[in-house]
Amino acid sequence: MNDQKKMQEIGYLKLEARGINRRTFLKYCAATAAALGLDLYFGELLADAAAVAIQKKPVIWIQGQGCTGCSTSLLSTLSPGPAEILLDMVSMRFNSTVMASAGHVAAGVLEKTVEEGGYLLVVEGSIPTANPRFCTVEGMPFDVLLTKTAKNAAAVVAVGACAAYGGIPRAGLTGAKGVSEIIGSKGVVNIPGCPYKPDWLVGTLLHYLSFNSLPALDSDLRPVNYFSRHFIHDTCPRVAYFEKGQFLEDWNDPATANWCLLKMGCKGPVTYADCNRILFNDGVNTCIRSGAPCAGCVQPQFYETLAPLYVSPFVPGREGEVLDLLTKEGRQGIDLASAALGAGVMAVPYIANKVFELVKKDKKEGVTMGGH
Repeated sequence: MNDQKKMQEIGYLKLEARGINRRTFLKYCAATAAALGLDLYFGELLADAAAVAIQKKPVIWIQGQGCTGCSTSLLSTLSPGPAEILLDMVSMRFNSTVMASAGHVAAGVLEKTVEEGGYLLVVEGSIPTANPRFCTVEGMPFDVLLTKTAKNAAAVVAVGACAAYGGIPRAGLTGAKGVSEIIGSKGVVNIPGCPYKPDWLVGTLLHYLSFNSLPALDSDLRPVNYFSRHFIHDTCPRVAYFEKGQFLEDWNDPATANWCLLKMGCKGPVTYADCNRILFNDGVNTCIRSGAPCAGCVQPQFYETLAPLYVSPFVPGREGEVLDLLTKEGRQGIDLASAALGAGVMAVPYIANKVFELVKKDKKEGVTMGGH
């Protein structure tokens, strides 16, 4: 048995020791391959590569200005879920939420791992820039810690809306920014969401461990197969009511409980993600299925431009913000035709006409709408 095969077998034994049998792990990797747009036979390749990677790939997980919701999202999944697979796939060297050590012992592990290099750096939370006292970790401003740890990282994964683009803190007074705004875009992948779906992170890590490269990214540094090919509006379980012009306007009216949530603040017409296709909580639910409007939390414009959460952007008085969103540079990630349809159904002719003008312009210029 060659060294590669031995490492694979040891990896599978480690997974089985934690209650994750080989069959279950292969099924998970096959599902991940499918979600990434790969042929199903890549599932076994992903599994074998990840089994080898269990032996060697260290991870540093640092947290800035945030609520720890992204860590909670990962760790709350069912067994055998992404939490256990992640913890066994890689060597989690530093994560202040789950690690047992603290103080100088934890700091020592962090320093040693950074010196060794070649690790995966996962960043949770935004980076405040207005004043270093807004977030200090390990005795240094968080932007300094980020720059220091990113220097020797093999790749940097920004998890959650805050780390990816600034998120909710960006609308405050701290000057919050996303990871790529501090260290540049090279080697950075964004896994946005508030919180993100654990499958997005685990699938991205599996891809990296298997092919030693990040998956294809869109212009906002998000994995294309998760965020640029699945339009929230088009896969919405309430889309039939949208097409009939039936919109929920009273939360307390049971007769309209399942109607379209556009008037209640749904940002589905300007949001790309596979939430409605591959559900959250191990395939149980999504925001819209549970009765809440899509907040657009995977978009770079979240939260500041898409706020308030329960107010539709397609209503009189907010035309300027909608047009800013739709004409923003790099708008190819937004399906303008669907946005125009939403505006038209909401009987706001001014917005609808402007958006259709943009659609015509894009067609004339040869711009592809609705993703990449």
